[in-house]
Amino acid sequence: MNSFGTLFRLTSYGESHGAAIGGVIDGMPAGIEVDMDFIQSELARRKPGQSALTTARKEEDEVELLSGIFEGKTTGMPIGFLVRNTNQHSQDYENMRNVFRPSHADFTYEQKYGIRDYRGGGRSSARETISRVVAGAFAKLALRGLDINIKAYTQQVGDIILPGTYLDYDLDVAEQNAVRCPDETVAAKMAQLIMKVKEEGDTIGGVIACVIKGCPVGLGEPIYDKLQAKLGASMLSINAVKGFEYGLGFAGWHHNQNKQ
Repeated sequence: MNSFGTLFRLTSYGESHGAAIGGVIDGMPAGIEVDMDFIQSELARRKPGQSALTTARKEEDEVELLSGIFEGKTTGMPIGFLVRNTNQHSQDYENMRNVFRPSHADFTYEQKYGIRDYRGGGRSSARETISRVVAGAFAKLALRGLDINIKAYTQQVGDIILPGTYLDYDLDVAEQNAVRCPDETVAAKMAQLIMKVKEEGDTIGGVIACVIKGCPVGLGEPIYDKLQAKLGASMLSINAVKGFEYGLGFAGWHHNQNKQ
């Protein structure tokens, strides 16, 4: 499926080397002022080519709103949008036509659908997250009036870990460096490690932390639609994400062991 959400629902479409990436947002409340500068700034945070640490692909990632907006405000109707791909180099993947990349979706997609789009990652490319960023920006606009604040930052890269908890840092500092870490010293070490691994022709994983403040009591439903279950499903659908923690997460076991 290519849709996520119930009351606020995103359906995304597009491939990394197609004409565009886009989506349709259902359930956006009417009368919300559309802050295009904010939406575009959210896209700028994820666009490729913004530093030596990211992919070399260059894209402006300018969003075009197709429906659901009138006189600068949401109408309550579905919001259609797209971000055009302008710097795709499909020919660069010609040598992959008959080669399956390890730890990628190439083999799985061909086995499932009988058709393989070897140009980049196709639908499994992380470029699909553009749709999530646009929908997330609209969601943040709706949440502004409810005093709900959401911030994310890089907590770990390889074996370099940001000490303490989010309470020890000004999370706005994370926007001041390419690694998105709220400590400049730790961010510099993370960047150095990423560049070292990149020069060796390899990649390295990490951990992203997200803090939600002002969240009302009672979100979610019992058993299968618990809030953490929904959050886990959303996060684990992002390319290359292999684990999800909620609260103490995996550290909860060690915490309980120490109390005994």
